[in-house]
Amino acid sequence: MSLLNAIDNYYERLVAEAVEASRTEGDAEDFLADVMCVALNRLPSRYYRFAIDMSFYLADQELEEMKEKARVAVAEARAFVGSHSRE
Repeated sequence: MSLLNAIDNYYERLVAEAVEASRTEGDAEDFLADVMCVALNRLPSRYYRFAIDMSFYLADQELEEMKEKARVAVAEARAFVGSHSRE
């Protein structure tokens, strides 16, 4: 097993959920991938090895704050990527 495959960034999951929640009918997959990259670059990393660890050690209030940060980062990233589109 590669060490790289042994860890994940919890914000990746939260940003993916926020991107899906913000998806509109005309969104191309490339646009959404760019949005996800920009949003993740604006957030801190929160690494974990096992999802159960995050569920057990993360307080409800902290999780809600992280979800809100992800939603804000995605909204800002959508605006940024949209304004820098080559289309």
